[in-house]
Amino acid sequence: MQNEAGYFSTYIRRKTIAVEVLLVGLLVMLLSAGTIFAASQASKPGITVQISPASQSIQQGQTAAYVVSVTSTGGFTGTVGLGVTGLPGGSSAAFAPASVTLGSGSTSTASMNVATSQATTTGTYTLKVTGTSGKISGSVTASLTVNYRISGSFSMSATPSSVTVPPGATAMYDLQLTRNNFAGPITLSVLGGLPTGAVAKFSPNPATGGSSTLQITTAASSPNGSYNLYLVGSGQGTTGKTQYAYANVQLVLDSTLKQFTLSGNLAGLLAPGTSLALDLQISNPNTKALSVTNISVSIAGVTRTADASSRNLPCTLADYTVTQYSGPYPLSAPPGSSSLSGLGITRSLWPQIGMLDTRTNQDGCKGATLQLSYSGSGQGN
Repeated sequence: MQNEAGYFSTYIRRKTIAVEVLLVGLLVMLLSAGTIFAASQASKPGITVQISPASQSIQQGQTAAYVVSVTSTGGFTGTVGLGVTGLPGGSSAAFAPASVTLGSGSTSTASMNVATSQATTTGTYTLKVTGTSGKISGSVTASLTVNYRISGSFSMSATPSSVTVPPGATAMYDLQLTRNNFAGPITLSVLGGLPTGAVAKFSPNPATGGSSTLQITTAASSPNGSYNLYLVGSGQGTTGKTQYAYANVQLVLDSTLKQFTLSGNLAGLLAPGTSLALDLQISNPNTKALSVTNISVSIAGVTRTADASSRNLPCTLADYTVTQYSGPYPLSAPPGSSSLSGLGITRSLWPQIGMLDTRTNQDGCKGATLQLSYSGSGQGN
């Protein structure tokens, strides 16, 4: 009985070992098959497509911009064409570039612009962007919401809010026009408030951009006082309806203030094809600093030498050119005398007087003297 029990014990152990060997073998086979399957899956060439942003919200007539990224997977190489479906009616899409070229494991991007029109139907749309290369493709979706177009409008503001000058001087204001779906010209005007003898001029008028300048030239006889000026802008929107915007500024005339003066002389003689910088001098007779703007130089006349006149050699304003001051504003001119150089203005920004090099005889301009005139606007600080 003991031998029989030992036999069965040995038999059971052998069967157990056999089962364990079989299980190990099956496990190895399964693992090998899984590895082969995973390897076959990983080695399959393909592409993935991504888009940013995932959603856009625009008004009718506007354009939505997206960035599309295409990435190579599984060692794919080649050219991928891009396309989109699901666009709203009355819109179009453009890719730049229309196709991308990928190397193994690389990523390329393209921009997609969806342009709508005023007739595009409002609503939310799902755009499907697809990249295709032969039988290989990948896609991604993005959302586009088209809203009704807001009626065009604009607003207007002016700086500075107040200018103080003596009678006979010129006051300057800068106008800023903020447009909201309003592209048309805006006509500008002053609605009352001007002092007697004063003239207002906008430049440009009508305004087609985002700014304009108001210049108010007063007369020496304009009475002292504080004047509230009401500025009006008007223009027609796309619907044909006239839109309005308003701003107000103050003009103070004070005869105790004195006019500042501008002057300058050319340091040298001009020859054909040359120019000289003009270091303008600013004379401020007031006890406070002035903010000076709108500096302008012009040639009022040309005086030839006696020899040129006797020989009837011509020299006219047409032989010369003026490049205006291009530096910053306002210039703070202290009481007394100052200059562009003294105020730290770079020489390249000063006004330039040049002599043209023409095909005609310009001997009459040798030694000629130019009469220069100056203008500007200054307000008390």
